[in-house]
Amino acid sequence: MPRTTSRRSLLHGLAAAALSGVALPGVGRLRAAGLVATPPQTEGPFYPARLPLDRDNDLLRVAGREADPGSPVTHVLGRLLDRDGRPVPGARIEIWQCDAQGVYLDATGGTTLESGFQGYGAAETDAEGAYRFRTIRPVPYGGRTPHIHFAVSGRGFDRLVTQMYVAGEPRNDRDFVLGRIRDEAARRAVLVALRPAPEIEDGALAGSFDIVLGQTPAG
Repeated sequence: MPRTTSRRSLLHGLAAAALSGVALPGVGRLRAAGLVATPPQTEGPFYPARLPLDRDNDLLRVAGREADPGSPVTHVLGRLLDRDGRPVPGARIEIWQCDAQGVYLDATGGTTLESGFQGYGAAETDAEGAYRFRTIRPVPYGGRTPHIHFAVSGRGFDRLVTQMYVAGEPRNDRDFVLGRIRDEAARRAVLVALRPAPEIEDGALAGSFDIVLGQTPAG
């Protein structure tokens, strides 16, 4: 079987398992609980200077390289919703993060990650606004707590850049970027609990990160 076909089958299988293994809140329940817009955060200096050729939603399968994650495999999935709780289909979700050694892709303007970690990935939300990524558990570097950068773009709304953090990390209280979020509800919106997810993949973690736009897309 060609590699591209087997890879596509793997990703579809992982997605199906992830969506069955991590419960996503229903729109009705979100409305009842009251939606909180995902707060914008700095893009930072580490958005890739050059996007990798391999830029899909599985950051651990890079053409021509053997991945050495160095950090637990982590499935991040969720939905993109507007401020009224409606799913936003056809939007582009980008993520980027450092590898297990704290090195970003193209952080110095052209270098690549030696670990075989993709460093960057992109996905499109489906009809239910759902997205998913297979990556590594984020690690700290410098003065930063573990985090994953997100950028959301699509028709009819402003590009949103934010960051996802790991709930319970002791470094969270000292992180200067996370600390800029003063509203407690907004802060909770970017904290994601990562739990063991053997039903998805042996030794893997999983977390659900719903992204709520602060506007209703036009058109």
